[in-house]
Amino acid sequence: MIEVAETEDPARLVSEVEALGARLARVREAVGRVIFGQERVVDQVLVTLLSGGHVLLVGVPGLGKTKLVDTLGTVVGLDARRVQFTPDLMPADILGSEVLEEDAHGKRAFRFIKGPIFCQLLMADEINRASPRTQSALLQAMQEQRVAIGGEIHALPAPFHVLATQNPIEQEGTYPLPEAQLDRFLLEVEVGYPEEAAERAMLLATTGAREAKPAQAMTGAELMAAQALIRRIPVGEQVLDAILRLVRGARPETTPLDAVRQNLAWGPGPRAAQALMLATRARALLDGRLSPSVDDVVALAEPVLRHRMALTFAARADGVRLSEVIDRLRESVA
Repeated sequence: MIEVAETEDPARLVSEVEALGARLARVREAVGRVIFGQERVVDQVLVTLLSGGHVLLVGVPGLGKTKLVDTLGTVVGLDARRVQFTPDLMPADILGSEVLEEDAHGKRAFRFIKGPIFCQLLMADEINRASPRTQSALLQAMQEQRVAIGGEIHALPAPFHVLATQNPIEQEGTYPLPEAQLDRFLLEVEVGYPEEAAERAMLLATTGAREAKPAQAMTGAELMAAQALIRRIPVGEQVLDAILRLVRGARPETTPLDAVRQNLAWGPGPRAAQALMLATRARALLDGRLSPSVDDVVALAEPVLRHRMALTFAARADGVRLSEVIDRLRESVA
């Protein structure tokens, strides 16, 4: 077992993990009262928040992505804001800008007016509709939790998370996200249609005279404490080996699998392994376990790797799907 700190008191760590697990159970319950039939999506978004990362939600309109972000903002106690990305959106519309002001004595000075990015939970709705210039304005914020405006550094509130959405169907007038920005998203989560029973419950709950409202079950400070606790959870050698085999096996240069070598143009970097290391711990905690297993690595392989690798032109022409390649990788470590 890999120890994260030599002086860590195991009994104290177990107690803290169990207390956090109970609190997270209340968070999931509070979200479940409002969001129906998307348990997998909710869990993966919570895994992202616990890991201190950002998430890209991919799904057709009308599946509750915006409502999920609003609900999480309330349940987790974060200041949430929403930006609708459009082709004419400028970087200053997100980051903020400086304005020239004159006081009563005639003295002029620039004053910085903060943009909507100065929040704790930012929903970037249809992020691929903005121009590459505006998309790249989020890069520094996502990586460093700060922005540079007019030569001045402005720190963002803590914690800071970006939950971006993307419509996979209509691609007219969109700009694909650059690989560098995709890599900043901890997970790419596919949002699908709910099951029939969940959709029936949603209809009854959302079209009546009263609609359930989310209740706060956590605070921003507690979330930051949970993120610190996640990093203290020990990881077994078997899990670490599985992460390394999975990530290194997804690179055409180092893979032992013909399916990867022949079909992938490029694979994930070390940030994918870091994301898996944190996300497996968070998933174990959500399931009430004190340490991650290889099953966690297998379960999170697709959302961690999908946006960090690309098929070759020949593979796309032959109808090869990225999910098929990832399945082969999962089988190699399962």
